[in-house]
Formats: sequence, structure tokens, C-alpha cells
Amino acid sequence: MYKDRTLKNTVLLAEKSFKVILITGMRQTGKTTFLNNISQKNRRYVTLDDPKNLLLAKKEPEMFFQRFPPPVFIDEVQYAPELFLYIKMLVDSSDKTGQIFMTGSQQYSMMKNVTESLAGRVAIIDMLGFSIYERENKGLLQKPFLPNIRSKEILKYNLIADTYKIIWRGMYPQIVNKPSLNWELFYSSYLKSYLERDVKQLSNIINESHFLKFLSIVAARTAQELNITEIAKSSEITVQTANNWLSVLEASGVIFLLKPYYKNITKRFVKRPKIYFTDTGLCSYLTEWSSAETLEKGAMSGAIFETFVVNEIVKSYKHNGKNQTFYYYRDSNQVEIDLLISQNGLFYPIEIKKTTNPRREDIKAFDTLSQFEKIGYGSLICLTSQIYPLTKTANAISIWNI
Repeated sequence: MYKDRTLKNTVLLAEKSFKVILITGMRQTGKTTFLNNISQKNRRYVTLDDPKNLLLAKKEPEMFFQRFPPPVFIDEVQYAPELFLYIKMLVDSSDKTGQIFMTGSQQYSMMKNVTESLAGRVAIIDMLGFSIYERENKGLLQKPFLPNIRSKEILKYNLIADTYKIIWRGMYPQIVNKPSLNWELFYSSYLKSYLERDVKQLSNIINESHFLKFLSIVAARTAQELNITEIAKSSEITVQTANNWLSVLEASGVIFLLKPYYKNITKRFVKRPKIYFTDTGLCSYLTEWSSAETLEKGAMSGAIFETFVVNEIVKSYKHNGKNQTFYYYRDSNQVEIDLLISQNGLFYPIEIKKTTNPRREDIKAFDTLSQFEKIGYGSLICLTSQIYPLTKTANAISIWNI
């Protein structure tokens, strides 16, 4: 059964203003299914995964558009950057909006070509895996999360064991929609496809086993500060290679880096970003947690829970078409706040903790931040089944209430 994506209203609105719509994101997040479900019936579909279509697009881009004129949906457009100049000429010859839909992986070369060739003509929208709202087929009800705007209990509360089963399996649409799908087979196949398509296109990586080892080492450090020297040493590669491979992971959407909060007035603040995997199922597979039960009881349960929550908050913005900047706070005294949302001159602090018993002490770092910034209402997101007021300006809520 098809599940509505939160992005639906954003894309339909963008279609009225832009001539080209580009949906980016890592593989298997549902970009093709989504656009096919909202496209007008007479829109032609062409995928550049087909070798014949790809050859035509690269060698004869003008003839490609004679065969596939607008309105057209071009899938996996990153394989043929030769098309972008012709897309510009094509859409400039008409005032019609929504002429071309495209999907593509988040690759630096593709984005550079798009922004240079199609500036002012293209709406670029990022899609991640299912959010918890989309998973429950309530995607059109999801709003950007702020601690002072709590959801109206739209989602059903899940017990800890059920929550970790969702976290462990991951949020790729295929694995959500097919509960019987073999978890290990799905992720092993995913990695094989990822190595053969995205990685080889982005980097001249010769030894795949070394790259997979590097990928697993990075996965084991999700929700931690980036220490590229330590990662390189553990992976038995040079720091330069580690930096290059990290860029591959970021460009293909496997990870994202969370910026640190920083003030020039003091040297107290940590300046390194934190690493987050964009899917906890893939992260669990790479770190060899064989079941939801072992993950929940294991050493990484807190880090992967934090990764899941941060991703859900990020999705609530991206899937509403909003490019929100997020930060984390940590100083030299190890005072830390997991996530900061900056809006309208206020910093909204969010702490994330795997606990069913939230306490006032869990958010004491909020007081430290107030020395430097005006802070808004805060939240401790945890595994509680009820909302707990912790202070006059902060409460504890469940992941199922964001």
C-alpha cells in the first residue's frame, strides 16, 4: 500500500512556481515511487538505469528530448550531466511550470551542474527515508518539530521493545512496507548496490573491503564527535583517504554532519561536528546488531536511539520543504546539549536520552546555554509514556509525541 509522504504538498506547491523539480536523496528512500504517484497522468517516465536511455542521454541529449519531450520524469539524472544544458534551453522556451521532474543521488558534481545550469528554474528538495508519521501513513499531518509545539498525540505510543524493533529495522520504505522482508538480505543487497553505483561514481576506490571496514567504523561512531584521525587509524588508511571517503558518505546521503554551536567570544566550545547515520537500520547492520533485542540491551542502544530521534526531527523539516540549520552544544567542561534549533532569535534546546524516568538533572545544560543565548522552550525526548513537566520552560516527551 502506498503511503503519502509529507513532501507531497511541498512538491505540488513548487510545481506551480518552478519549471523543474529535482528530488534528491540516498537510494531506496522512495523518490521514484513518490513522484510517480503525484505526477500528472500524461507525464512520460524514463529511467537512466536503462543502458539504452543512458547512452542516448549522454551521446545525443537533443535527440533524448525529442524522444521524451516534457512533461517528463527523468529518474537517476545524475548519470547524465550532459542533459542539464539542454534542460535549460528546453524550459526557457516555454513559460509552463512543472515541465520536468527529476530524481538523483546527492552528489556534489550533480548539484554543481544543477545549480550552475538551472539557477532560478529548479526547486531542489531532499527526501530521506520514512518518518514515523509517514510510516503510520499520517505523513500529511506532520509539522516541523519545535519543543513548544507538541503534536496532538497523532501517533500511537509504542513500547520500548516495539520502538527498538522499528529503530533496528530502519526506515527505508521497502523494509517498512514488507515486514516479512529479510533484514540481513535487504541491507547486504543495499550495500552491494551502493558500492557498485554511488561509490564507484564518486570515488576511485579500489579496495571495496577496506571501504566497507571504514564504513562500519564510522557507523560505530554515530552520534559522536568526528575524530577523523582516530577513524583513519582504526581503518588503517591515511587521514586524506578518510576525509575523501567521508565526503563520499556525505555526498551520497549515508551520513550527515551536525554543526557545533560556537561563539567567538570564548574558546570554551568544541568545534568538531558530530556524525549521524541517516538510517538506523543500515547503521545497526554495519555494527552487527543481529536483533532489536540485542541492540536495545547493547552498548550502542543510546547512540542509535539519539541517531533515530535526530533524524526524525530533521525529517520533520526537510519533508516540509524547510532548510533548517541545526546545532549541538558542547564545551570544554563536557557540558552538552544534543540538539539546538535556532529560530526567530531563540535557541530551542533538545536533550535525547534512552530513559523511561526523565529527571530535572538531565537538562541542567540548558541553564549553561542561557548564559550565551536567549533560549526557547526545551524538551527531553525519551522513552516515557507520559509528558513530564521538568521545569517551567521544559518538559519530557516521548519520541512518539514529536
